[in-house]
Amino acid sequence: MPTPRARAARLLLPVVALLLPVLVLFAMFGAAPARAADGYRYWSFWQRGGDGGGWSYAAQGPSSARPGDGDMIGFRFAVSEDSNDATRPRGMADFAAVCADTPATDGTKRVAVVIDFGTATDAPDRRTPPTPRTECARVGEDASAGEALAAVAKPLRYNSAALLCAISGYPETGCGDKVSTSVDAHAAPKGDGGKADGGSGPSAGLIGGLAAVVLLGAAAVWQARRRRV
Repeated sequence: MPTPRARAARLLLPVVALLLPVLVLFAMFGAAPARAADGYRYWSFWQRGGDGGGWSYAAQGPSSARPGDGDMIGFRFAVSEDSNDATRPRGMADFAAVCADTPATDGTKRVAVVIDFGTATDAPDRRTPPTPRTECARVGEDASAGEALAAVAKPLRYNSAALLCAISGYPETGCGDKVSTSVDAHAAPKGDGGKADGGSGPSAGLIGGLAAVVLLGAAAVWQARRRRV
């Protein structure tokens, strides 16, 4: 004659077999799905006032924008999906620090130029890029941002559509190349070197909760059958 423990185990097996697939399906499909995102590897153009405020994505290209005396312009090389996803130049140097050794002269203006070559993750060959740097460009009063950049960071390279492809010869090849990356569907907005929080799988709390439901359901069935015996 089976022992009480053996009878209990025999009663629990059908319940566990019924509810276990729920846990398996949750583990397989409960995670946020990854999606393929198309981005572009390019130099983004930014503007900032000389008072040290935050960077703003430029509404005009460097050949059209006309910064004033005491303004700052920035360029960041990175992989971005669009202007909303673009990564800002790093560093908090203000105009006074960048142009401290460049005296003002009549008929010219001084523009602080921040050049951020990005990280190895964004580099075409995954190698460490040049170190970010700042320069003070002294140019004519009507000079464009592109002319200010050319005054301190040659050679520049443009494509036939006037897209800025390289600053100080970096990168050597390519221009706004399209790249595909795998990103989490709930990733946080891209910031200055920040990473999205959160994992890709279901939480331990949810798994534990479902496991508890399985055990409680099995215990209830066992108790009901025990009373009938």
